[in-house]
Amino acid sequence: MKELPATLIIRPFNFDTLAVRVYSLAADERLAEASGAALAIVLVGLIPVILLNLRWADSPRK
Repeated sequence: MKELPATLIIRPFNFDTLAVRVYSLAADERLAEASGAALAIVLVGLIPVILLNLRWADSPRK
């Protein structure tokens, strides 16, 4: 959410990122259409968290 205003300002014309698409659909109150893209953002962000957590859990403790 913190990078969204910067993305909206510096993005090229006729180029929308997934976050911009979710924002525009949600602003138009088309929440059913925005939900799939929003879920994709969450899932893509969740993958590194899971991998880092697994790696941290397997590392030896001092």
